[in-house]
Amino acid sequence: MTTNNSTKDAFLATGAALKDEGASAGIGRRKMLGLLASGAAVLGLNSAAAAAAEPGAMSPPAKEGEIAPEQLFAQARLRSYKTRRSSSWDRTGGNNDAVPVEPGTAATILDVAGAGVITHIWFTINSQDRYHLKNLVLRAWWDGEASPSVEVPVGDFFGLGLGEYFVYQSSMLAVASVKALNSYFQMPFANGAKLTVANEGTVRTDSLYFAVDYVTLPSLPGDLGRFHAQYRQAAPCASAMDDWKVNWDRKVNDLKNLDGKDNYVFLEATGRGHFVGVTQAVLQNQDGWFGEGDDMIFIDGDPLPTINGTGTEDYYNGAWDFSSKPFAYQHNGAPYITGDERLGGRYCLYRWHTESPITFEKSIRVTIEHGHGNHRSDDFYSTAYWYQTEPHAQFPALPAPEVRVPRVYRVGGAGAVPLPGE
Repeated sequence: MTTNNSTKDAFLATGAALKDEGASAGIGRRKMLGLLASGAAVLGLNSAAAAAAEPGAMSPPAKEGEIAPEQLFAQARLRSYKTRRSSSWDRTGGNNDAVPVEPGTAATILDVAGAGVITHIWFTINSQDRYHLKNLVLRAWWDGEASPSVEVPVGDFFGLGLGEYFVYQSSMLAVASVKALNSYFQMPFANGAKLTVANEGTVRTDSLYFAVDYVTLPSLPGDLGRFHAQYRQAAPCASAMDDWKVNWDRKVNDLKNLDGKDNYVFLEATGRGHFVGVTQAVLQNQDGWFGEGDDMIFIDGDPLPTINGTGTEDYYNGAWDFSSKPFAYQHNGAPYITGDERLGGRYCLYRWHTESPITFEKSIRVTIEHGHGNHRSDDFYSTAYWYQTEPHAQFPALPAPEVRVPRVYRVGGAGAVPLPGE
């Protein structure tokens, strides 16, 4: 690379200016020389620096006292916590490594005092109950609280919101072959933690296999929220109209929704915290694409949406109604899709905001439309996941077990017909 005299003169003038500015600003000599050297490399005056910038060139060795990036040591960094596990292993030393759960009872899967963090939960279940994923309920209490911070049917907690198994992988939840349920949420506690699985159905769960991995600590930092997970459903969603034939009917397009009044609610919480994601299941009661609805998130009492989306598939970071093709990525997915956008169509979806959790100082209300302007009457089932300070607001009452089981309802709108036996 060649440099003409005028370019050299400009560089020398810039160097003199940097020197004067550095002296007046108190910049150290070593830092100022670094600035001059980088400028020389750009202009081609410093052949060694310029050569290092060429593709494939070796970087000079690190000098004594320079700081290496922390990620270089992350796996080798020594830990000061104690690793523990609560599991269903056979206490007799045999191979009966599961516990039964009779109807109307609950199995305690963790009960520990002191400070720590749950890092992983694993379940697999053997049950003759066709709807055990809806009838078994996971609950968690932190630090001796009276009201659980987690209250979700087991299937819904792990993203299986229609009570059926399928395999998928994401950063927070995964279902491994064949029926292995995994959670990787971090769940801190300062004084103790208790987790149970209750059987709210009428059929015995023959075998609940579980493992709860956690660490113990002398104490927790003071700026940690507690993990929460809340189940909600609307079966069916209340429609703004029932005399439409296609999603793009003029009467549908004329609907306006600026304040989210009749939206489906994923979460309402008060306190300080951050929302980290949601799993949602949908059972269609009508023909056509169910996801014309926009997400609307209200933060700290804002009367209009603080965050406003453009469509259901967009919120789940897909596009164009997913083209009816399942997918599962680390932060977003629709791993289960059947029915080709017709009555009886079924979807399971998830979105993790772990790249940038949605923060709130006083309150949050996370909602989504069910169709444009809430014109559709499909069944929605969801679990919201978030962290916040305690105490948390009272959860809505968990729907009765028989109501949690998905089924098609007779409603108006496109494709709605009487069901067999009606």
